[in-house]
Amino acid sequence: MSENYIPSTAQWVADQVAEYEASGGTRANTLRETGIPVIIVTMKGGKTGATRKIALMRVEHEGCYSLIASKGGAPTHPGWYYNLLADQSVMIQDGPTPAPFTVREISGDERAIWWERSAAVFAPFLEYETKAAEAGRVIPVFVAEPAN
Repeated sequence: MSENYIPSTAQWVADQVAEYEASGGTRANTLRETGIPVIIVTMKGGKTGATRKIALMRVEHEGCYSLIASKGGAPTHPGWYYNLLADQSVMIQDGPTPAPFTVREISGDERAIWWERSAAVFAPFLEYETKAAEAGRVIPVFVAEPAN
């Protein structure tokens, strides 16, 4: 999935992904100065088919991860949300080696459980939830499970 790679248009994200990958996850492995660990998610662009990479909060439970499409509580979903709807196969790097995962958008009780886990790791998700709701948006939550 590394052919036709298009780095993020946000330079700090592109830099973080590059440094994380180059160091095998030993550097650039937290969200800026927060100290909160991140994972690198590699996906296929829904429109371009090109490889895209993002850093997301590390929320792991029993080998699965939550991917929160918060966009800071903005009124619209982040672009990568649509990539995951188009192709549910991703690579997740949590340390030195990426591994294949399958993602699915979740709802109901399952979403509530993963949302609680995610907010326990990154409390600003609660503020983002309020902002998004004021704009009429529910923040999508995906769960990534190891691919078989």
